[in-house]
Amino acid sequence: MAEPLKNMYNEEFMREFGMKVQSVFNQFQTENFIADVLKDLWDELELKGRIRRIAIVLGSHLPENYASALNILCQIDEECVGFPYLFFPDFVEVFGQNENDWELSMHALERFTKRSSAEFAIRAFIVRDQERAMKQMLKWAVNSNEHVRRLASEGCRPRLPWGQSLPAFKRDPNFVLQVLELLKADSSLYVRKSVANNLNDISKDHPQLVLSLAKRWIGNNPDTNWIIRHACRTLIRKSNPQALAIFGYAAADIGISLAVMGSIEVNPTELKIGDSCDLIYELQIRKENSARIRIEYGIDFVKAKGKISRKQFLLTDKTVPGGSILSGKRTHHFADLSTRKHYPGEHRIVLILNGEEVAEALIFLS
Repeated sequence: MAEPLKNMYNEEFMREFGMKVQSVFNQFQTENFIADVLKDLWDELELKGRIRRIAIVLGSHLPENYASALNILCQIDEECVGFPYLFFPDFVEVFGQNENDWELSMHALERFTKRSSAEFAIRAFIVRDQERAMKQMLKWAVNSNEHVRRLASEGCRPRLPWGQSLPAFKRDPNFVLQVLELLKADSSLYVRKSVANNLNDISKDHPQLVLSLAKRWIGNNPDTNWIIRHACRTLIRKSNPQALAIFGYAAADIGISLAVMGSIEVNPTELKIGDSCDLIYELQIRKENSARIRIEYGIDFVKAKGKISRKQFLLTDKTVPGGSILSGKRTHHFADLSTRKHYPGEHRIVLILNGEEVAEALIFLS
């Protein structure tokens, strides 16, 4: 099992960082800094808790004047590159929200995001003054540095993992869309991935808005097309008819299935939590023109209190000639995961072609 990411913040790391600070600020007491960071239930803190602890303790060991403290960090930030140094922008979030420090903090986040990422820190400023912060994001969206442009998108994602919630943007993402318009054909894949993830977030609350945007953007630029395809991935997984149509998936005619034959078999049909089963499927496409198809299997998982929740798993996504017969086998594991807990009961398994259920089977999990 991989070592928890939080363990990168150990005594050796703290000492190396402390010596960097001390090299430009000789009043810094490295050993006292280490002791203050590692005390008071340090072992029980998770990753973000440790980042915040380091930022707070760092502030207590640097000059009380915020500008002076930032100046010290700016003298060493080029030596502090990568994920472990997320406490640099976190320092700005903790100590830089005074109204008089706004511009200084924006400059600091712009600088620090080039070394690690300020996507979490900027969110506190958005919550504090949404209009002012989003004007800054519009400026960052046209910055020459790809890390800064990515910050403009990633920092305002409505559902950023690990990030502070932005409920206002879940309700109304129009401020966000103004930023994304500037980034829709960005030359950097790093930025385009962020734009796609942001739009995917928005699609969970406003699917029609993202579908309308996709129709407007598609076909103008290959990089934009890539963004749209990845932005609509949740809608495609949910077999949204409009999303499937935008990307050329074949549709069934009214009353006529796209598949002339479909079957799915499960072996074994009775298993215990933690076991695996084989899914054997086969289907035939109508004998017409070639078709873009997406074959998935869905499992209606039994949840707590008997509720049902479907999860879909991709089998293949490609263009095939009319009349094609497709078959295959997939092993599915019913072991508990950090993201999914299994419960006993009858589970329905369905074979799905472009959003249409074409076959089903049942298993019993105990």
